[in-house]
Amino acid sequence: MSKLENQPPQSPPVLAEKFKDPDWTAKGEMRAFVPLSSLETLWINTGTLCNIECVNCYIESSPTNDRLSYISASETAAYLDEIEQQKLGTREVAFTGGEPFMNPDMIAMLEDALRRGFDALVLTNAMKPLQRKKIKNALLDLRDRFGDKLTLRISLDHYTHELHDRERGQGSFDKALVGIDWLSKNDFNLNLAGRTIWNEDEAQGRKGYGDLVKSQQWSIEIDDPRQLILFPEMDAKKDVPEITTKCWELLNIRPDSMMCASSRMVIKRRGAKTPQLVPCTLIAYEERFEMGITLKEAANADGGMFADGAVKLCHPYCAKFCVLGGGSCSA
Repeated sequence: MSKLENQPPQSPPVLAEKFKDPDWTAKGEMRAFVPLSSLETLWINTGTLCNIECVNCYIESSPTNDRLSYISASETAAYLDEIEQQKLGTREVAFTGGEPFMNPDMIAMLEDALRRGFDALVLTNAMKPLQRKKIKNALLDLRDRFGDKLTLRISLDHYTHELHDRERGQGSFDKALVGIDWLSKNDFNLNLAGRTIWNEDEAQGRKGYGDLVKSQQWSIEIDDPRQLILFPEMDAKKDVPEITTKCWELLNIRPDSMMCASSRMVIKRRGAKTPQLVPCTLIAYEERFEMGITLKEAANADGGMFADGAVKLCHPYCAKFCVLGGGSCSA
């Protein structure tokens, strides 16, 4: 049981701003929190450098943003060692960025995770960094050795050139299709990640992606929500309601269905000597969400944004993306 459940009632503070106090909302209601039920997925942020700069990138990746440095294979291995030593039962190691295939250790990290028996997921734009001959040959080798234990999730913000390129830059749609075509023809386990910011409902979106998948002959089941993931809008500047402890019952949502109930992310800040654990893939830059250097420290993080490793939902993304949007970066 989390310490939050044992705390006696306190007088809520008078607040002018939302998402400031870790325990109370601006209206003086107790803030919701999410305990860690199990470490199902360990996310590795490979670094924020990317070959493109998207209009609405939640982590502001770009060819010049190195606020999160390239993490090394040895640093990642230390976390995989800890999972094995503590018998945490983690199923999946997932890699995000930035563009993961810009990290020079990406293939080594992938191979290490797969060799240890983990499922491996890579979030990529499938553009030039992935399409280099050296990377393609290495991926073919991993496919041959580990099969469907390796999954690549391709960011395709819309199924049309116009809207995808509006978000990711002129010509990015065609370049991404080249990468997806190659991955599909070579029988990689694929899924797509789209956006829901285009004023169309889910049925319209899935039909549009379905038509594209059929025309390209990709081996992706569009009606499977694990193979086409449509992410809700992520904009920290938008006004969203705070999530209170009463919201779980009102919304008929279980805390253990949230992404931070079953995952943590490793980041390495520019200039830092060691990586850090944070609750999820969406909150990388705010130091108040750092949970510690090791998985053991993160599981017992206390004070501020945490209580016995439970995460207090004190960020707009917690409300907009996860609770109200039903989003999860894990499959």
